[in-house]
Amino acid sequence: MADLSPTTSSDVSDLPVAPGDIHAAAETIRGAVVETPCSYSRTLSNICGCDIWLKFENLQFTSSFKERGALNRLTALTPEECARGVIAMSAGNHAQGVAYHARRLGIPATIVMPIGTPMVKVENTRHHGAKVVVTGATLEEAAAFARSHGESHGMIFVHPYDDPLVIAGQGTVGLEMLKAVPELDTLVVPIGGGGLISGIAIAAKSIKPSLRVLGVEAWLYPSMYNAIHDGNLPARGDTLAEGIAVKSPGKITTEIVRRLVDDIALVNEAELERAVATLISIEKTVVEGAGAAGLAALMSDPSRFAGQKVGLVLSGGNIDTRLIASVLTRELAREGRLTQLSLDIPDRPGQLAAVAALLAEAGANIIEVSHQRTFSDLPAKATLLQLVIETRDSAHLDEVMQRLSASGLSARCT
Repeated sequence: MADLSPTTSSDVSDLPVAPGDIHAAAETIRGAVVETPCSYSRTLSNICGCDIWLKFENLQFTSSFKERGALNRLTALTPEECARGVIAMSAGNHAQGVAYHARRLGIPATIVMPIGTPMVKVENTRHHGAKVVVTGATLEEAAAFARSHGESHGMIFVHPYDDPLVIAGQGTVGLEMLKAVPELDTLVVPIGGGGLISGIAIAAKSIKPSLRVLGVEAWLYPSMYNAIHDGNLPARGDTLAEGIAVKSPGKITTEIVRRLVDDIALVNEAELERAVATLISIEKTVVEGAGAAGLAALMSDPSRFAGQKVGLVLSGGNIDTRLIASVLTRELAREGRLTQLSLDIPDRPGQLAAVAALLAEAGANIIEVSHQRTFSDLPAKATLLQLVIETRDSAHLDEVMQRLSASGLSARCT
């Protein structure tokens, strides 16, 4: 984590968004946006060695906090602007928030989404009644098209994060967290463009100046980290946290983060996958990669949070079911509960049965079986046996491997 404390201040008096703007936003969106639970997690607290409360923004109607800022911005439009319609660019969650509330308010909406946006987000946005245009290799290219297209058609551009009204709307998350759990002393918040953490930091530090606010970015997209530190870490590649895969943070949000955010953590893909799988396994809640970034930061460095009262924002839950399956099976493999084995065995009757019996005696479950006779450098009278087995944990896997070796079988994990 990068310590930003020498340059941070809890003074919120001269920022582009005032605490009063966030309280006003709370009144504006009241009744149209869910006041989501902020619940204590006994199991995660025991795992991480601190007291953890989870803010379930994945339980919004569109499964993301983005509704808050979108609605606050849309309600500020004049009747003439509403008639002209709005346009937004988004990798998914802002798109759904704008589309859903624009339809509620009778405002025509066009959403530009970059190529590669998860299909669940594209289809959900269409389902909410917006016209969807998929173009641009990056969010920045999609934004350029949205601005150009919007100007040529007279539409109002609704920015996903660098807008004071949007930031104020997102800040209502912080108000709700401190209302529910006043004793919190640390908030851990995902950072993409910076709208959520900016609003939360203003709200939280206006109520409790001593409170620490920690931001989390994916290692593959450390844009705010770079902006704060004048760094040049590369931003590239496919991340599980596509919701925070932003190459250029906002100007307004960067100013606020520089002033109010205490630390920024960078988490890798394995840590994000582990956090998503943990939330499903322990909390029985589906959270996308960006939404699990806060827990990823805690689990990767629990000593930094020892003994603290920590609030985590589960910012969204829009993730493809296929991707969930992949994340869960990959985590099983990391834990030693799911393993692919390769064995060289004689190609004669009874060998597969013998291996199966040995694995059964060791308590391992066979999930998949494959023989490879042709595409192998083994002798013609041998075959490559590939198995996927299920074990209780890594210690049990070691026991299984020892039994195979003791029986004279050459087995290797692949």
